[in-house]
Amino acid sequence: MKSVRLIQFTDTHLLADPASELHGINSWQTLQTAMSHAGARFDAADAILLTGDLVHDDAGGYDNIAAAFGKSSVPVYCLPGNHDLPEQMRVALARSPFQVGGCAVLGRWIIVMLDSFLANSASGRLGADQLKQLDQTLTSHADKHALVCLHHHPITMHSEWLDTVGLEDAAAFQAVIAKHKSVRGILWGHVHQSLDLFSNGVRYMATPSTCAQWTPRSDDFAVDDKPPGYRVLELMPDGAIASEVVWVDNAASCTSRASAA
Repeated sequence: MKSVRLIQFTDTHLLADPASELHGINSWQTLQTAMSHAGARFDAADAILLTGDLVHDDAGGYDNIAAAFGKSSVPVYCLPGNHDLPEQMRVALARSPFQVGGCAVLGRWIIVMLDSFLANSASGRLGADQLKQLDQTLTSHADKHALVCLHHHPITMHSEWLDTVGLEDAAAFQAVIAKHKSVRGILWGHVHQSLDLFSNGVRYMATPSTCAQWTPRSDDFAVDDKPPGYRVLELMPDGAIASEVVWVDNAASCTSRASAA
């Protein structure tokens, strides 16, 4: 059985007008540059992941998500972030190739997409019902390797300001994950930076934004000089994960503010 290949784009922060700038960034342009940079990787991909903050508080931005990814020949799996509008998102992307939330079985893997949106907050929360559903999903697909995706970070980023807007029920989430040896990877956005580490046999991966990045391990908000980025993943039939962050060095320079987190 072959491996499963994914491309993850996150924190695209699109607006209704493609010419608009958000704190000095044309997020439509930086997304287009990242997608162009991905190039031939699309031909090899089995699915695309969009892990939250697809838009920046602007439902019209979903039309641009549809324009960018609507002709994809592979599924485009989406989940909401704190700047998304979940109800409008589900309506706007209620057609192929998009799937908002839920899960998908690809080969020997199950991809689980969680909703950590918390109204009127930059932080996230899964809630008891969704955690119960996660437990049930992993139990019923125990014969599959699992990649669990969400927007907010479920572990500390060692950044004082950023860790105040993470996943509020991270301990409860980790308790569910600990019950299921099938979980091989946990993947998120939100933090506008890269992280890749192993803990208790699980690979934890944060992926940079397609626009601006935040300085890692900073006590106060600070913009990094890293370019836009995206992540590619190869999920092996034996449960191993090969992954790397790809930096788009030729993208337009970005500046931003903490409100984009």
